[in-house]
Amino acid sequence: DSLRALKKNAYQLSNIAVFSDDLRDAIKGSVFEHADKGFASGKSGMEETIKFGVTAACKHPQVDYSKVNYSKAPYANEPSQVVSYCECHDNHVLWDKLAISNSKDDITLRKKMHQLALTIVLTSQGISFLHAGTEFLRSKKGVENSFNAGDSINAINWFEKADNSDVYQYVRSLIQMRKDHPAFRLTTQAEISKLIRFDKQVENGIVAYTINGAAVGDDWQKIRIIYNGNSNKSSVSMEPGNWKFFSKGDRLIHPVLSKEKVGNTIEVPAYGAAILYQE
Repeated sequence: DSLRALKKNAYQLSNIAVFSDDLRDAIKGSVFEHADKGFASGKSGMEETIKFGVTAACKHPQVDYSKVNYSKAPYANEPSQVVSYCECHDNHVLWDKLAISNSKDDITLRKKMHQLALTIVLTSQGISFLHAGTEFLRSKKGVENSFNAGDSINAINWFEKADNSDVYQYVRSLIQMRKDHPAFRLTTQAEISKLIRFDKQVENGIVAYTINGAAVGDDWQKIRIIYNGNSNKSSVSMEPGNWKFFSKGDRLIHPVLSKEKVGNTIEVPAYGAAILYQE
């Protein structure tokens, strides 16, 4: 095993990345237990694994590795050795997984969970990976492993893009944000350890952290990211400063000027995320 390209040996691989099953299953639940939920769909106890995913399996002083779902130690020396994702061609696509694990929740609520899941992927360090069509809630009609299912299952239904244009625009904006801001694409373990700071006092179902963008030349001097995996809105503390919203829940606020003032606390919607910045 010491010579094999296993996940635990990722730190020894040059210009090769491994897929983070830790983050994948923390976000949406186990791919092997279809009814299992994840952080984005209301499961508690996934906070440390989400933090593990945010830091791309690199060493970070604020991650409690004993509480990470699979890996009990960091396995990457640098973020380029990890693919941050929550779905691919194997197993259920995200939208179908949520339909199974959260069958009692209506489509509107599952849509928020879907967007929260993709927000975590696109704000985590490492290499972000999106399954084709997830940006407009692609479904494979509940088929788990579709290698032999044909076009009726595997073809992309472009009408879904029109039907879910709001999700498409949201994901598109997150992709552009990630491209525009190097703070989401830190290149070394040392930067991740030094420039990302997680909140110490938060309620269950919340992961909140700040990135020092100024240190890597980002015009967003500070970036504040909050994930709420709870079924109710949550209040989260803000440090002083001239904060502006990029997004809140499923609402994109940037670049349109928002009249919403950012005070000492902000309310993050149920199954939602908030992204704020200081210039």
